[in-house]
Amino acid sequence: MKSHPRLFYALFFTTIFLLIIWGVYFIDIIYELGLRSHGNRPRELRGLKGIVTFPFLHGSLSHIWNNTASFFVLNGLLFYFYRSLAIRVWLISFFATGVLLWMFGGGGNHIGASGMVYALASFLFLSGIIRKNLLLLRITLLVAFLYGGMVWLMLPIKEHVSWEGHLAGALSGAVLAFYYRNMGPKDPIYKYELSEATGEDLPEWWMRGNPNHPDTIAQRAENEEEKSPSIDEQSDSTSNVAFTYQWTAKVNEKTNTPTRTKSKSKTQNPEK
Repeated sequence: MKSHPRLFYALFFTTIFLLIIWGVYFIDIIYELGLRSHGNRPRELRGLKGIVTFPFLHGSLSHIWNNTASFFVLNGLLFYFYRSLAIRVWLISFFATGVLLWMFGGGGNHIGASGMVYALASFLFLSGIIRKNLLLLRITLLVAFLYGGMVWLMLPIKEHVSWEGHLAGALSGAVLAFYYRNMGPKDPIYKYELSEATGEDLPEWWMRGNPNHPDTIAQRAENEEEKSPSIDEQSDSTSNVAFTYQWTAKVNEKTNTPTRTKSKSKTQNPEK
């Protein structure tokens, strides 16, 4: 797939979620609906609905902005590089985080999309390590560089922060990284892996997908050289031509006596 459709795909789903959480936030403030009270309340029947609602609720402008910035980057990476798995990983993370928080979380009302942020960060970080994919390992390093400090917020070291929600999200992402370790993006294929390791030429399907790759161009040129006749083949085709001489009588006008002349004719030698 080309990069432009893939980028659009990633931005489309990321933007939809962000528009929803910001819309809920402003509607709650403008109309004073008190939606924040409908968060995830662990082990309470009235908190069951919070399994679905708590990622869309935020307590302050700084709260929603911090989650927006992290979610935009991490969710964009998920949908861009794990296109075939993105929706499944996202939906399972969404519900698994809420269920784990409701089952094992501490008392109180838990709100915010930070659980999803931790689920995405955990999946992207561990998936690259498990797959040992060079491209995905770069994403692992990027996530570690940008969000490595988030690991401390999975511990009860800061008041009014749902560390249980963070831990539930991280566990959900880790389990999904292991579960889908054999699905999704694969390692890139290089010519040396195909020709030098297996002694085979570059496969046609790979060359069609990478027409401008140097290995493809070299392979195409090599194939053309094999199809064109070589100098040795051209010399072999002319080596079968033989010449024979025949004597014919010709009258000498001065002496009126016949003389012999030889003529040359070309014939094809039979194959040996």
